[in-house]
Amino acid sequence: MASKYDGLARIIIQNVGGKENIISLAHCATRLRFNLKDEAKTNTDILKETEGIVTVIQSGGQYMVVIGNHVPDVYDAVVARGHLETKSDSGDEETEPADKKKQKPLDAFISIVTGVFSPVLGVLSACGILKGVLALFVAIGVLESTGSTYTFLFALSDSLFFYFPIILGYTAAKRFGISEFEGLVIGATMVYPNLLSSSTLDLSSIFGIPVIMPAAGDYSSSVIPVICAIAFAGWFEKRYKKWIPDTVKMFALPLITCLVTVCATFWVIGPVASTASDLLGAGFTAIYQFSPVLMGTVIGGLWQVLVMFGLHWAITPMMINNIQTIGFDTVMVGMFGASFAQLGAVIAIYFKTKNKRLKALCVPAIVSGVAGVTEPAIYGITLPKKKPFAITCFVGAVTGGFLTAVGAKYFVVPGMGVFGYTAFVNAAARDFSGMIWAGVVSVIALAAGIVLVYLTYKDEEPKKKEIPFADPFAEADGNKTEAATAKEEAAVTEQNEIIISAPLTGTVIPLSEVKDEAFSSGVLGQGAAIIPEEGKLYAPVDGVIAAFFPTGHAIGIQTADEVELLIHVGMDTVSLNGKGFEKKVNQGDSVKKGDLLLEFDLQAIADAGLSAVTPVLVTNPAGRSDLKQTEAKTVKPGEPFLIIQ
Repeated sequence: MASKYDGLARIIIQNVGGKENIISLAHCATRLRFNLKDEAKTNTDILKETEGIVTVIQSGGQYMVVIGNHVPDVYDAVVARGHLETKSDSGDEETEPADKKKQKPLDAFISIVTGVFSPVLGVLSACGILKGVLALFVAIGVLESTGSTYTFLFALSDSLFFYFPIILGYTAAKRFGISEFEGLVIGATMVYPNLLSSSTLDLSSIFGIPVIMPAAGDYSSSVIPVICAIAFAGWFEKRYKKWIPDTVKMFALPLITCLVTVCATFWVIGPVASTASDLLGAGFTAIYQFSPVLMGTVIGGLWQVLVMFGLHWAITPMMINNIQTIGFDTVMVGMFGASFAQLGAVIAIYFKTKNKRLKALCVPAIVSGVAGVTEPAIYGITLPKKKPFAITCFVGAVTGGFLTAVGAKYFVVPGMGVFGYTAFVNAAARDFSGMIWAGVVSVIALAAGIVLVYLTYKDEEPKKKEIPFADPFAEADGNKTEAATAKEEAAVTEQNEIIISAPLTGTVIPLSEVKDEAFSSGVLGQGAAIIPEEGKLYAPVDGVIAAFFPTGHAIGIQTADEVELLIHVGMDTVSLNGKGFEKKVNQGDSVKKGDLLLEFDLQAIADAGLSAVTPVLVTNPAGRSDLKQTEAKTVKPGEPFLIIQ
């Protein structure tokens, strides 16, 4: 089934270097996270300027395309359009989802954590929210902890945390390149009922080799041990599987991998990892006891910077580990006010700015900010403006220090934004004072963000960007060249009309009739389409070829007035891989209206069962507010087609 994001998906795939350059793809709340073979093959500038993409971040060994709240739909479109394969459960040799590039230790760690926790983040937050709400209801006397309603709902909220090794066994198996069912079995063994703090069974050894159970008595609700176990399983299986005959590989691989990994886990991996978990929690507790204010200030002030580079994933597992091992967390408490400060900044900019495009960006950023998803606000609004971002970091630091100073703690994994309040409720003590303080801090952060940004924000003056038009035939006698003329035309005021000529001979149709929702919905830009009668495409304006895709089917042009055009020849013609397309100019070339840009074979497109309908889009109207299309039913190159006012 076609997706309205198919067009955007094609642009993303092409500009990350094509399908063959993609090692693996995942997504979190707002970003597509690519592991690429060669980031030098990407066209980052094109992606940043593409409608529907907030920005691009390269960090932690990953190439991250920031989309916004609808990233799951874009992810599905990219996977479908790129025919990206996912790992099966057969255990056969396949493309590994892990990044094969040599990475720095921190980059590798973040890549692992992202791959393991991203798939479960949504349900993890959902269970945390429900658990917090139940704790609140018990604290205020709405529910009894011994009642049947509480019992069933608590089972729902706690099941993921109790069986966390099973869940993480599945996600970690995908990350480390083994069968997901092997990961499930290894994780399930770690929480098998007979091994949970049994006082009647002998759990002292395996094959006579002593077993040391963790201090908690079992591995239920653990985080680090199962990840380490699956990492070992992935490493081990890759080294012996080539020696296993194909005739027995189906059952021999899971038998050997699970048996060796489970034994190694109870002998060595589990005890070492559990000790590391305990020490990690104790270390952060000691820092908190030394200076809660310092910890809260640092985390609150740097949180948005960490989010910006995807480095917050390095801290999130510590928070989860603390809650699972010591019953509460103080590491990430300081970040709670940061998202509200960001939300306040965007609200202030919405009411202060006169830029219609910026105001339009603020609306979805506000909606997602309420839910604690701040990437659209950071990348699309506050970070490019610099000062609002700095203000929100300052507010986050102050509110973070204050919240930790009053002793607030997370008792369950928190939801984001307004869904995080109940995580501060201590159900065991029937104490919800932490939630009250969290509410106070969020109001302070929101108000401070609004006031400080509103008082300091100013719209930037629009800047004219001159595009040099090279003139290899310019005379040397000092006469005015075409380049000089083009520069003079670039200074024309925005009140003048810009006329976009028809690039093709053919029949005009509105975008709404294009059989691709990415174009017909206007998500990629406004304009019209032409059903071509001949396979020649001409420049509709003077400008520079800002993008010319290797397959030749799509061209981006930027005019001297900073208007950006996208001409897309045919629907899904990227699948032809350039067959039937002959480029006449190259990316970066200066062109004049009427220059031949491309020749394409209409018959080849038809033989492939594809449509040749060609949208001509204005992707960036450069601050102009009105676009009209010709009333003519048919056009020829050079005739008026679109008028921008």
